[in-house]
Amino acid sequence: MREISDALLRALMEDMRRAAEAEILPRFLGVTAEGIRTKTAPDDLVTDADLGAERRLAEALSARFPQALLIGEEAVSADPAILARLTNADLAVIVDPVDGTWNFAHGLPLFGMIVAVVSGGETVAGLIHYPVTGDFLAARPGRGAWHIARDGTETRLAVAPPSPVGEMHGFVPLHMFPAEDQPAYAQALLRFARTTTWRCSAYEYRAVASGAMSFSLNAELKPWDHAAGVLIHCEAGGYGALLTGEAYRPAMARGRLLLAPDGESWEAIRRGFTEGG
Repeated sequence: MREISDALLRALMEDMRRAAEAEILPRFLGVTAEGIRTKTAPDDLVTDADLGAERRLAEALSARFPQALLIGEEAVSADPAILARLTNADLAVIVDPVDGTWNFAHGLPLFGMIVAVVSGGETVAGLIHYPVTGDFLAARPGRGAWHIARDGTETRLAVAPPSPVGEMHGFVPLHMFPAEDQPAYAQALLRFARTTTWRCSAYEYRAVASGAMSFSLNAELKPWDHAAGVLIHCEAGGYGALLTGEAYRPAMARGRLLLAPDGESWEAIRRGFTEGG
């Protein structure tokens, strides 16, 4: 499957909306300690909303893509071997049921739901849903990136214009980098106008794809965080690659992903982090 039709894209959006309305929104602002568990670290959380939304989405997506490998963040947490199958999968659907779980669990409305359809190792559809506001970001290769409002109004997305490094605003989750690298990265952050992290890839991709922020540097390559967002950013006119210069692919397990308005900006930011220049 190399192309996702308009009808299928709308159906996927409806699947996401229904899952959010059934499993996520009723639990928002009602999360209790009994409904929160930790995974790899004290601040790496999973809630009943994550689990319920992933189950509901898995049912809907399995019906639409019966031959596809389904990769859900929570399923991989329970069985990491699932993720290894992505490299050789002809067709895969990747799901993050609640991206920004820490925010969700603590009553902050910065969370989203992410779905990516990957065919032949490339993302052919990327969707991000924002349950609180009811809107979406969506992209398919060669067809642009779009904001789709709750009422269906579509607005084409565009990344920020290039600017001097000292005027750029960006996302850098410093705490996620190895401790031995953090001092050099922290020093590099002083070169930019402002850097931050929102603990939510769904909203950080929204900001860089809409031009609100200039760049993002990511320490990890979990496909449920990036497969959809990289496509959306690219279709909004941006440039992204690993700091090594290698093009991003959803099956990648390691690397540091840098997104910027264009190739020249990307290189200037990369030098700041890798060479201190």
